[in-house]
Amino acid sequence: MNYKKNIAALLVSFISCYAVAEVTNGSFEAWSDGLPVDWTTIDSGISVNQNTSLTQEGSSSAAITVNTGTQSATDFRQLVSVVAGQTYDFSVWVYHTEGGIKARLYVDGYQGYSSESLVNQWQPISASYVANTTKNITVGLRFYDTSSFDGSEIVYVDYFQPTQASGGGTGGTGGSCITNDVTFSLVTDNYGGETSWTLTNTSDQEVASGSNYASSTSYNENYCLDDGDYTFIINDSYGDGICCSFGNGSYDFSLATSSLISGGSFTNSETKIFTLGDSGSGTGNYSGTYYDGITSQTGYALKTALYNLIKTHSAQGYSALWTFYANNSLDVYFENDGSILDIYSEQPNASDSYNYTKVSDQCGSYSGEGSCYNREHTFPKSWFGGKVEPMNSDVHHIYATDGYVNSKRGSYPFGDVGTAAFTSTNNSKLGSATVSLGYSGTVFEPIDEFKGDLARAYFYMATRYENVIASWQSNSSYGNAILDGSSNKVFETWQLNMLMRWHTNDPVSQKEIDRNEAAFSHQGNRNPFVDHPEYVDNVWGTN
Repeated sequence: MNYKKNIAALLVSFISCYAVAEVTNGSFEAWSDGLPVDWTTIDSGISVNQNTSLTQEGSSSAAITVNTGTQSATDFRQLVSVVAGQTYDFSVWVYHTEGGIKARLYVDGYQGYSSESLVNQWQPISASYVANTTKNITVGLRFYDTSSFDGSEIVYVDYFQPTQASGGGTGGTGGSCITNDVTFSLVTDNYGGETSWTLTNTSDQEVASGSNYASSTSYNENYCLDDGDYTFIINDSYGDGICCSFGNGSYDFSLATSSLISGGSFTNSETKIFTLGDSGSGTGNYSGTYYDGITSQTGYALKTALYNLIKTHSAQGYSALWTFYANNSLDVYFENDGSILDIYSEQPNASDSYNYTKVSDQCGSYSGEGSCYNREHTFPKSWFGGKVEPMNSDVHHIYATDGYVNSKRGSYPFGDVGTAAFTSTNNSKLGSATVSLGYSGTVFEPIDEFKGDLARAYFYMATRYENVIASWQSNSSYGNAILDGSSNKVFETWQLNMLMRWHTNDPVSQKEIDRNEAAFSHQGNRNPFVDHPEYVDNVWGTN
């Protein structure tokens, strides 16, 4: 659907599958006599004015001047109707100018604070609210002075949600959805008019699209999508993406608050594929007798049965990895040139920026990307305590990669990057995590072609080392960020959700099947999640 901007009184609403909550004039587009329409509780310690030069969404925001340190005189609120038993996700964006004031979200009670130290940038405050009865509740903000407050400070406020944003998207849904209620979020950069996108289904039919966006603006839209594979293509007509040279733009498709795909740092165009339903995991192609002992087990009992099957592999030593790569990590799938298949430089749909000759281009020292390839512990060795066998030479999680990019990745967790600080030639990224990931630190994001491979390597590690992995949590701060200290679930929820999403969206490929077979010959055990991808859901999806 198309939304019109600058209407006299903007009624904004959040659509859930069951109930509607309304925040009126949440984007502060409607003003009367110098005051924002329907924001009627404005106390003596603050004044509010319309601002059109600094906005998070739409064409105006509320500039709130706080003139007192008396907290009870700084409330800015309105009433919202909620329905018993329903969950509502409230959020608002604030912009601090000096850092002497912090804002606190109010949703039928006091919620979280903004970070007053983040000045001259927009930041969200959010809270989830479950209505215990059908009633009207108060929502809004209260402002608190800090030790650096000088008696007066302006805080800009915009895009109070639940709401639907004004925008150029088409194909949204305005009611209940019985299949997959997918949320698309877009933050444009300083040149929003350069951005356009399309979403197509398995039959190559366009199911949604967007263009003609305003600059530095947030948009949200919901789409009711059937199970299946979807291809998202986002374009930037100038060729510099939407992050990070001219603004911090980003996009995200989410299902039930779990991100399906996200990004923002690209050049002319970026293509990503996601899967709804079970079609992305499938069942394995393995037809041997290796898993004959695996019968009706499910959940963590299945994981333990798999552990007992694969735990006695024969470690070949760290130096033997070079021989494995020379024989079994060659590009016979993309350019088919026999060069080393480097997951941090391989460009599946284009010519690689550089190629490595097996053996002769082993690292060694490197001065930059393209110097040499080395042995990347995708599950970093600091997480399991250093050069400890058999983990240190377990080929199922150690891949050939460019030495320089490997050093950039370091021991950071894998994740979805929102703002990239480094991007390799094949678009692997290091940077701050997307908000939707559920983790706020620095992460490394490989390209989509290898995300499923790496997710299944992590599921292998969680299973092969079930007997010791619970003790690894304290070895490294980054390992602690992804490990939950257990031997069954193993991963923190944010990491597990991401790994399962990567596994689903990037199904097992022939290159992965071949590598698994070679690993079996090399060290005598298999990765069960390559042979039987359905085991991922059978283990972690049932708990």
